Amino acid sequence: MFTEPSNKRVAVFFDGQNLFHAVRNAFGTPYPNFNVVALSKLVAARSGWELGGIHTYTGLPSAAESPRWRGFWVLKLSEMRRHGVRTVSRDLVYRTETTFGPGGKRMRVRVGQEKGIDVRIALDVVRLAREDAYDVAVLFSQDQDLREVASEIRAIARMQGRWIKIASAFPVGSGTRFSRGIDRTDWLPITREEYERCLEG
Repeated sequence: MFTEPSNKRVAVFFDGQNLFHAVRNAFGTPYPNFNVVALSKLVAARSGWELGGIHTYTGLPSAAESPRWRGFWVLKLSEMRRHGVRTVSRDLVYRTETTFGPGGKRMRVRVGQEKGIDVRIALDVVRLAREDAYDVAVLFSQDQDLREVASEIRAIARMQGRWIKIASAFPVGSGTRFSRGIDRTDWLPITREEYERCLEG
């Protein structure tokens, strides 16, 4: 085992769409009103960690498909950058799906899907570990595709001969359907009370 550092540097990585859907399910929140800087400070203060880099990743709706949400996310990301947050965005890829509406009526709907966001998060978490940029990585996500990152971080810790922790932070409330963090990580559940202390201005 490696010596656990007394002062731990934490880097925080937000999967914007994953967090929004988790918050909506847990607390009934109708739109992404979270403040990533405040949430990062919350998890850092909880454990006495020194807050370092904050990174946010999200898919962007098409202006043609959803001009309102496109504008919302563009402004939100711009505000984050003003506060020193590193942001990465990718345009959503759309496809048409058939679903059933009221009375069993068949409907065709356009569905946006993220492409490449989880890969970008994984690459950055691994790269920054290799660069010794943090001791703790906190992922605000429950995307199980990211569980392989935990194994890679442990391999890097062995290679570098140092202590590294990886954790998954996620909201838990009365509407939560999936109360698990990312496998192979420490779990940091966020209560409604904590979340409501971390809302935008």
